[in-house]
Amino acid sequence: MDKTYHLAIDLGATSGRSILAGYDGDNVVMSELTRFHYPMLTIRGHLFWNLPLIYQEVIKAMKAAAEKLSESGSELSSIGIDTWGCDVAYFYADGSLAGLPYCYRDTHTEGAVDEYSKVISRETVYAKTGIQFMDFNTLFQLHTLRRNGAKVIDSADKILWMPDAVAYMLTGNAVTEYTVASTSEMLNPATGDLDVELLDSVGLSRSKFGPIVQPGHIIGAILPQVQEATGLGEIPVIAVAGHDTASAVIGVPTPDTDYAYLSCGTWSLLGIESPEAIINDKSFGYNFTNEGGIDGTTRFLKNICGLWIFERVRAELGLQDADISKLAASCHDSVCQSIINPDDPSFANPRSMVEAINSYCRDHGEEVPVTTADYVRVIYRSLAHRVAEMLDVLKEFSTAPVRRLHVIGGGSRNSHLMQMLADDCGIPVVAGPAECTALGNVLVQLRGCGRAETLADMRRIAINSTETSTFTPQV
Repeated sequence: MDKTYHLAIDLGATSGRSILAGYDGDNVVMSELTRFHYPMLTIRGHLFWNLPLIYQEVIKAMKAAAEKLSESGSELSSIGIDTWGCDVAYFYADGSLAGLPYCYRDTHTEGAVDEYSKVISRETVYAKTGIQFMDFNTLFQLHTLRRNGAKVIDSADKILWMPDAVAYMLTGNAVTEYTVASTSEMLNPATGDLDVELLDSVGLSRSKFGPIVQPGHIIGAILPQVQEATGLGEIPVIAVAGHDTASAVIGVPTPDTDYAYLSCGTWSLLGIESPEAIINDKSFGYNFTNEGGIDGTTRFLKNICGLWIFERVRAELGLQDADISKLAASCHDSVCQSIINPDDPSFANPRSMVEAINSYCRDHGEEVPVTTADYVRVIYRSLAHRVAEMLDVLKEFSTAPVRRLHVIGGGSRNSHLMQMLADDCGIPVVAGPAECTALGNVLVQLRGCGRAETLADMRRIAINSTETSTFTPQV
C-alpha cells in the first residue's frame, strides 16, 4: 500500500505546533515540523486571540510540509486542524475578520452563567445541551457581548469556532464541526444541531453559523492564494474532531471500552466514551458535561483544572528554564501534606498563584507550602486527589466497568504524577501517548482520505503506532 502524508495543525491555548505524519497502511509515524506561540493580547482591558498570527503560522507550517516532502518527491494528502473549545471568530461577508476573537480567560464573562440564568434556567439549558456550566462557554460569551452592546455579533456574517475559522481562512468554506460546537452549550445532542431557542435567547439566527459537519468531512481544497503562498496543490482540508480533546480521545490506544480517560494538560478532562448523552438530574447535580465524539459517541466528562496551577507557579518562581524532570521529581523532597481543590474559583486566574495557594491553605487549616518542592508536591497530590474523587463519581454513570485509567497528553510524561494517580485511583494507569491529540487528528484525516473506515480501525492503528507505560497502585 502506498504511503500517504498528512499535516496535523494542533492549536492549544497560547501555543501550537504542526505535525507531519506518514501512514503506510499499518502505522502512523509523526514528526514535529514547527512549534509557535501566540500569547493572549490585552487590548483596552480585554483578552483577545491574535488570529492573524495563528493563520500566518499555519501558512508557514504548510510551506514547511511542502518543502520537506519535496525532498523525497512525496506529496501531502490532507490537512486537519484541532483547537481548544468555546471561543469563536467573527467574519464579514467578504471573508475578512470582524475584529479579534475574545479569549475564554477574559474576565468580562465572570458571573455570566448567573446572568444568563435570568433568561433561561440552568435546568432548561442543561436538559437541552447536557453541558457543564462554565462562564466562558460560547453561549455565555455571546450573551455577555449582547448585554454589553457589542456590535460584532450583529455585523458579522459568520460566527465560527476556532478550528472552523482557520479552515475558512484556508478554503473559503464555512462549516461548524460537531465536536467543537458541542463545547458551546448551544448544541442539542438530541437534534444534532445548534438549538434554535438558545440562539434566539442571544438574538442570533442559525444562518450566522456554518452547517454541522462530522469528523472526516472534507471541507474543501485550499484557496489558490494559499496554494501560491505554501507551494502546495489543491490539498483538501478535512474536518477532524475539531475540539482537541475529542481528537485526543480518538487516539487512545485501547482494544476495549473498559476504561476512563484523562487528557492531562493545562486542563485535565476526565471522562468515558458513552454511546449516547447522559442527561439527568444526577449528571446535572454533579455538573458533568456531554461533549460530542466521533460516530455519534458522547464524551461524558468533567473538566478539572489541571497543570495550569503548576505552570503558573513555575513561571512565578522564575523556573521556566528549569529542568522539568528534576522539578517534577522534587515532589519527593517534600513532606507537606496539604491538599487544595484545583477547581476552587480562586485558582482560575489569580494575580499570584503562589499567594492563591497560600491563602487557600490558611483559610482551610492546611499547612502553607514553603519550598519549591512543597508547592510541586501539593499541586501534584491535589490533582491526583481530585481526579480520584471525580473518577468515583464517574463510575456511577458508566455502563462498562472502569478497569484502568488512560492518561494522554503532555502530563502523561510525568511519571511522578502518574504514580500518584494510580495510588489515589486504585487502578492501573496507562500513560501515553503524549501526542494523542495529533494522532487522533491524523486518524480522522485517514478516514477522510478513505484509508480508515471505523473507529475500531483507527484504534488498531493507534495501538500499532504508540508505546505506553503502565503504573500500578503501590498503596
